[in-house]
Amino acid sequence: MPGMPIERLEVRAAIIPTDRPESDGTLAWDRTTIVLVQAHAGGEVGLGWTYADEATARLVATTLVPHLVGHEAFDVEGAYARSWASIRNLGRSGIGAMAVSAVDAALWELKARLLRLPLFRLLGAAREVAEAYGSGGFTSYSHAELEAQLRGFAEAGLASVKMKVGREPHLDAERVKLARGAIGPRTQLFVDANGAYSCRQALALSSRFAEQGVVWFEEPVWAGDHTGLRRVRDRAPLGMEIAAGEYAYLPSDFRGLLEHGAVDVIQADATRCGGPTGFMRAAALCDAFDAPLSAHCAPQLHAHLCCAASRARHLEYFHDHARIERLLFDGVLSPVHGVLRPDPARPGLGVSVSWAAFERHEVRI
Repeated sequence: MPGMPIERLEVRAAIIPTDRPESDGTLAWDRTTIVLVQAHAGGEVGLGWTYADEATARLVATTLVPHLVGHEAFDVEGAYARSWASIRNLGRSGIGAMAVSAVDAALWELKARLLRLPLFRLLGAAREVAEAYGSGGFTSYSHAELEAQLRGFAEAGLASVKMKVGREPHLDAERVKLARGAIGPRTQLFVDANGAYSCRQALALSSRFAEQGVVWFEEPVWAGDHTGLRRVRDRAPLGMEIAAGEYAYLPSDFRGLLEHGAVDVIQADATRCGGPTGFMRAAALCDAFDAPLSAHCAPQLHAHLCCAASRARHLEYFHDHARIERLLFDGVLSPVHGVLRPDPARPGLGVSVSWAAFERHEVRI
């Protein structure tokens, strides 16, 4: 089906307040910005998004769009190369990568809609369901709020749940013990420090966490400290996996984590690492290094990508993003028996924008 040029790309942004104040080990926030990109060709519209500052939307509109309008809609790899080339002098990490990610997702969804295929089938399905784990447990939560949220995930059938640690290290062992009591002995417990600890703190607390059956320790130290991550990985209790990668923007970032033996599990976020194209490149690196892959946040997008990537273990059903996607999109997937199941009869991602809801929170770019 040649001769299908990209007719136009539209970009919009909205700021969604959180349902209560939130924080992790290194950051506090009360709102989340979503940047939407719509790609038009052949009477179809492809949807992509990233969670980033509204400056990312301006970058898409002013820098990427002029290089992509008129490009063949089916040639997503060529559009990907053009996108990266357009930001050469601006830097490839940070908002540059997130701008490319949103556009790449929109173009893949456009291609899938033009071909009347769900995205996971277009990319080459490895499976038909994606396991999800519940994620929240913010350090700003009271003990009652922490227990209620994590218990809710477990009762909904999610086999694993994750909580934040690191804001007040001296209280973390007790918070983890409370979490274990809330979810019971059968649900796996993950912790995420968002790089808040020193190596010594992380190693000391890993032993305390292991007493409560914690099996996943995410970003115990800053993710750019490959030596520190490797040190924690080498000395952590048996059965506790070290994970990082959500702030990897380029394939070389993932390769660095793998070459240094810094992690047991690679995390990739398609809204940051170059969209579906970048996510599948991270998956290929996991194949090369015989490493498992986990998807970070944005569950509606990652449900399809985890079904397509053979190394994918699970995706993060993150409280903020799940809430935003339920608010702004129609046709969203919810976990059933702990998995997300993309509808094989619905092309693309299977979702559409609820514009009335979006426009209530929209900001000018």
